[in-house]
Amino acid sequence: MTPSDITPRPDGEVVVSVRGLTKVFKDFWGRPKARAVDNVDFEVRQGEVFGLLGPNGSGKSTTVKLMLGLLYPTKGYIEVFGHSPRHVATKSRIGYLPEESYLYRYLDSHETLDFFGNLFRLPRTDRKGRTEQLLEMVGLSQTRLRAVGEFSKGMQRRIGLAQALINDPDLVILDEPTSGLDPIGCREVKDLIVALAHRGKTVILSSHLLADVEDVCDRVVIYYGGKVQAMGTLRDLLATPDAIQITTPALSRETLERVLAFIRKDVAEDKVKIDTPTQNLERYFLQVVQSARQAAAETSGAMSGARVAAYLRGEGEAKPASDRILERLAAPQPAAPATAPAPPPVDTRSQQKLEALTKPAEPVAPKPAAAPAAASPASKEELRKADEKLASLVKKKDG
Repeated sequence: MTPSDITPRPDGEVVVSVRGLTKVFKDFWGRPKARAVDNVDFEVRQGEVFGLLGPNGSGKSTTVKLMLGLLYPTKGYIEVFGHSPRHVATKSRIGYLPEESYLYRYLDSHETLDFFGNLFRLPRTDRKGRTEQLLEMVGLSQTRLRAVGEFSKGMQRRIGLAQALINDPDLVILDEPTSGLDPIGCREVKDLIVALAHRGKTVILSSHLLADVEDVCDRVVIYYGGKVQAMGTLRDLLATPDAIQITTPALSRETLERVLAFIRKDVAEDKVKIDTPTQNLERYFLQVVQSARQAAAETSGAMSGARVAAYLRGEGEAKPASDRILERLAAPQPAAPATAPAPPPVDTRSQQKLEALTKPAEPVAPKPAAAPAAASPASKEELRKADEKLASLVKKKDG
């Protein structure tokens, strides 16, 4: 996915508002030690993917902690959904993936997600359904019984991402989400970010991997020394206004010479460059892996995840098994074939005896029926039993 694949989204409501934000860290004696954030202003709107960029120590992580209410600003203010970051109800609408995931190492994947879902007071059925969908999405469905403490760094990032989405948050804050992930995992995380934004979620992404930011972000802010040095859409920041690029199918040599001759009338020859378009390494890598998947072996580690979880796409929770069974039972049955086999022949005498047994008895005791002269011994025995049964029914009714 490239920036041109991301369609501009209309301005939504303001989700995060930062005005004059300043954070000064002090030493034990109260003396200023470091000005981590210095008079920062920006807004993040609904449905937007907003990037926080900058070198180490530029103030990105401090800004994120201020958004979460983990730190108090020295000056200025910050609002999330129109409230203070310390507002309890606001916190329930936020999903956060820290740079380092701090999880209970002796819990397995399923227990970890169930624990965090319980913190948000999700019903048991919702926790179970979302846990299954998230583990499948991040590629950990085969490792649900392994303790989190045994996970590699990439697998811990995957379970951490699932934990950040268990409450279906409206604001997702991701700090280095692709750190430690393989190229397939990086691609899946970026696809997830785009899917969340298209559903109306707001994503704030802090990353040192500029290629990841370039693939998914609508706007970015670049920090240096705690101050905002640049801010705007990627289209505006990365555009080169004094150059133009034209891409065509492969041309014959004669056609190419005519085009170059026409261009060189107005442009110096050393300003014209001809090159063959190439795809980036990530896209080529994914194509190679996709071709090799047919021979892939089973693994006890992370697998390539499935599509985005259904509840994150807004498709509702998966129906329980009982509902699916009822739907199958209530579904219309297929029509019988036109050439159905004929039913087997019915014994007329057996049918008559059955009707006699089920017919209401008359008040007057009937005379014993004489057996047919040509009846076989087996038929006489059946008639005798039928007569006894009929007499018993009449006696019971008269009594």
